[in-house]
Amino acid sequence: MNNVRTVSDTKRTFYNLHTRPINTIYRRVVEELMVEMHLLSVNIDFSYNPIYALGVVTTFDRFMQGYQPERDQESIFNALCRAIEQDPQRYRQDAERLQTVAKGLQVKDLIAWLGQTTHLDRDADLQAHLQAIANNPNFKYNRLFAIGVFSLLELSDPELVKDEKQLTEALKAIAAGLHLSDDKLNKDLELYRSNLDKMAQALVVMADMLSADRKKREQRKQQSTTPVAPPSSNE
Repeated sequence: MNNVRTVSDTKRTFYNLHTRPINTIYRRVVEELMVEMHLLSVNIDFSYNPIYALGVVTTFDRFMQGYQPERDQESIFNALCRAIEQDPQRYRQDAERLQTVAKGLQVKDLIAWLGQTTHLDRDADLQAHLQAIANNPNFKYNRLFAIGVFSLLELSDPELVKDEKQLTEALKAIAAGLHLSDDKLNKDLELYRSNLDKMAQALVVMADMLSADRKKREQRKQQSTTPVAPPSSNE
C-alpha cells in the first residue's frame, strides 16, 4: 500500500493550518517553496541537515521580507514546515546556530571546514553532518542546501559573495570536499540571486502602485470634503 504523501496533501494541510489569505505577490513564493520541500521530504535519498534548514529559513525570510501583516509571517512559516510533517522550531534553531557559527569564523576557515580540509572544534553536530555528506555517494543535493552554503559564506564575509571570482573559488573548494557538483552549486545560486533581484523589483513596483493609489484616494477625499463656493452676486 502506497502511503507517500502527495503535493495536494501537503497543500491541503498547509491551508488548514494557515487559514488567512496570502498576499498575491507572495503566494507563488510560498507555494514553490512548499512544493520543493515536499518533493525532498518524500525522496528516499533525502535526509535533513542544518545547512538545508538554514537554506529554508534564509529563502523564506528573504523572499517574505516586507510581508504584511507582519504577524502572519510566523504562521506561514510554521504551517509550511508542519505541512511536510517537520518541526518549524528545529529549522529556526538550527539556522540560528549556524548563523552564529558563521559570524564567528574567518571566511577562509569556514571554507576549509565546509570543504573538509580542516576539522574545527566549533559545532560537533555540523561536523558530523559534513562528514556524512562527504561520505555519502547518494547524498540528495538540492537548491536549498546550496542557499544554506551561500548564507554561511555571506554571514562570514559579506564582501566575498559580491566578488564572483572569490565566490566561485570558494564554492569549488566546498563542492570538492563534499563531493558535490560545483557547476550545480553555481547555477542554483545564480538563479537564487536573480530571483531575489526580481522580487525586490516587484516589491518596488507594488509599493509605487500602492502609493499612487493612496494619493488618488486622498485627492478624491479632499475634493469631496472641499466646500463649494456660493455663486457670486452680480447685483
